[in-house]
Amino acid sequence: MSLRNSAQLDCFTSSLSINAHGGTMAQDMTLLWGSGSCPCWRVMIALEEKGLQGYNQKLLSFDKKEHKSEEVLDINPRGQLPSFKHGHVVVNESYAACFYLESKFKVQGSKLTPDDPADQALMYQRMFEGTSFYDKLNAFIYYNWFVPEEERHDSALKRNREVLVTELKLWEGYLQKLGTNSHLAGPSFSLADVTVFPTVATLFRFGLSAERYPNLGKYYAMLTERPSIKATWPPHWLENPKGQNTLKDI
Repeated sequence: MSLRNSAQLDCFTSSLSINAHGGTMAQDMTLLWGSGSCPCWRVMIALEEKGLQGYNQKLLSFDKKEHKSEEVLDINPRGQLPSFKHGHVVVNESYAACFYLESKFKVQGSKLTPDDPADQALMYQRMFEGTSFYDKLNAFIYYNWFVPEEERHDSALKRNREVLVTELKLWEGYLQKLGTNSHLAGPSFSLADVTVFPTVATLFRFGLSAERYPNLGKYYAMLTERPSIKATWPPHWLENPKGQNTLKDI
């Protein structure tokens, strides 16, 4: 056997070993999740990217308040989704779960953290800005759900709208500065994309205009083609692709 063929065989054998290892490890994982939940989606994308498709999962209904069931509370006393367990390790916060999976399975699947410290800094910056982005989106689109009817004010909703517009302009600018076909922290897909893309997808699900925000639109279109995102697309979005028009005039 030639050295080249030997090297190819070693590489193939190593790949099989990693996949088998990942499959074995995934069998010891449990994820309780809800369709359309950005925090749940983050963890599911990370699991796909790390090649851990064989995990135990259960789709629960927020409408039926299944996230408050004993099954969830046994893992997550806050009664929230996602609820994630790997062996004896419980990591329910979505960002924490993504960090854990990248650390635990560093050499498996996609590399989600860049080597360069400056690139890492940008990744962390965008990740944690992403939490504010997510909160500002929710404060506007779910205003009537979060705020009791007797406490609602048009001025508060208007303010939430203005805050969201300012945030959208920030992210539009970030992507414009990075250029065409860029991810949130540079040329490579990273944890920044894992954690922030679900928020961007929710924007367009609720009718955001790609013409008005072309850089966000291009980013969204590019990542919808990524296998991990296709594989974890919210089931009820597939059933009803049309979505809503809450953000059409934003």
